[in-house]
Amino acid sequence: MLIPRSGAITHVIVGDTKGILIPDLVDYPIGRKSLRGLRLVHTHLKDEPLNQDDLTDLSLLRLDLIAAIGVKDRLPDRIFVAHLMPQGSERPVEVFQSQGFYQLDLDFFSFINALEEELERRRTFDQKDTRERALLVSVSTRPKYEQEDSVEELRELALSSGVLVLGEVIQRPKEINPKYLMGEGKVKELVINAMNKGATLLIFDQELSPSQTKAIGELTELKVIDRCQLILDIFAQRAHSRDGKVQVELAQLKYRLPRLTGKGTAMSRLMGGIGGRGPGEMKLEIDRRRVRERITLLERELRSLSEARRQRKQRRVETGIPIVSIIGYTNAGKSTLLNALTRSETFVEDKLFATLDTASRRLRFPREREVIITDTVGFIRDLPRDLMAAFRSTLEELEDAELLIHLVDASNPRFEQHMASVEKILEELDLGKKPQLLVFNKIDKIPAEEAENLKMRFSAIAVSAMDPSTFGPFLAAIEAYIWNGKMTEATV
Repeated sequence: MLIPRSGAITHVIVGDTKGILIPDLVDYPIGRKSLRGLRLVHTHLKDEPLNQDDLTDLSLLRLDLIAAIGVKDRLPDRIFVAHLMPQGSERPVEVFQSQGFYQLDLDFFSFINALEEELERRRTFDQKDTRERALLVSVSTRPKYEQEDSVEELRELALSSGVLVLGEVIQRPKEINPKYLMGEGKVKELVINAMNKGATLLIFDQELSPSQTKAIGELTELKVIDRCQLILDIFAQRAHSRDGKVQVELAQLKYRLPRLTGKGTAMSRLMGGIGGRGPGEMKLEIDRRRVRERITLLERELRSLSEARRQRKQRRVETGIPIVSIIGYTNAGKSTLLNALTRSETFVEDKLFATLDTASRRLRFPREREVIITDTVGFIRDLPRDLMAAFRSTLEELEDAELLIHLVDASNPRFEQHMASVEKILEELDLGKKPQLLVFNKIDKIPAEEAENLKMRFSAIAVSAMDPSTFGPFLAAIEAYIWNGKMTEATV
């Protein structure tokens, strides 16, 4: 039986000796409260105590209580009761000492109110905070230091997306489980850990296949997304131009189309988490067709926008003004540098992908000479394939540039990996041979001798976008290349 706090029995379920099937609990969702508001009372036909499956389901379903009534000689004998414990307790579940069914004396409402109050009090976040709460997950066979660096970047992405990060879990299995990435037992532990912390979202650092997303999602009511979807969501928040909005929506639809599946009418097994009634096959086919039609429409609009860009490019070519493009890893300071160079007011913020839309400004040099300087979308490691394809038309504008300024955040401990990621993306765009000027930014955040070492080691220029007095050698290098076709040693 499933019993809500009103006391009215909502479900009477008949199973077999192996288990029972629980219906969709959509009417009792896990919201901002710690518990679902349902008690599960079932029978154990051999008068046995609660087993590990019972306790796992108590945690996965976030039940108020789980009780097993032992049966002996066809009559109730003992009753076994368990409930969840607050975060930080010695054990996650408290199991009452068994007693006779007729001797159980529990003031349920006083008990559950006190328990829920304590569960809420032990939460590590402000209850008034309405943001999504996430647990970050990395499952990989890569070296641990690479995993930790990648998870740290995932944390920055989550914060940039407006997500509250409650913690992270790093797993290094001997081999990747094709269904869950990790073993089913580990996935259940992960979900229980996330629910105990109050998470509403699981963010995986690895790209999940549609079948993996579905398999993990069937074990929990938490939202399950991967790094690619997180980046797509950030792009959707930050795109403002028509070009950007079309490209992001196109990438999102292509990403989601193979993941557009229903759960059917299957019911979840007591030991297997929660199932749910989903749309029928007919509705799914309609949804898929609508998505494909929308993709076709967006691709047509993207071609139209591409033609408009081609015409603008032609006008720039006719004016004969050289183009210089700033490229670099996300949050390297490209927009800040553009603002400082051209005294403009492009939006800047200390977040990953704070700006997505390409900005172009004129930069005047002595002797009445000027260039068009553009700020492109930031690059990132393992940029989602669908997003890369959608933004390819925008990034192809880099082909028009006579010089690429590769801006690097010198204060970031992972700057060499960032440089390698940018070079890899340039190769994918067939821009690897385009002339580049390597510039280390944010030297105000590192010791002066370290900045000098970076300049010598990489034959680069060092600037602080916040301090225009450091721009002299940088501007001289641009001028020397654009109008003399070379960068002299004096400028580097």
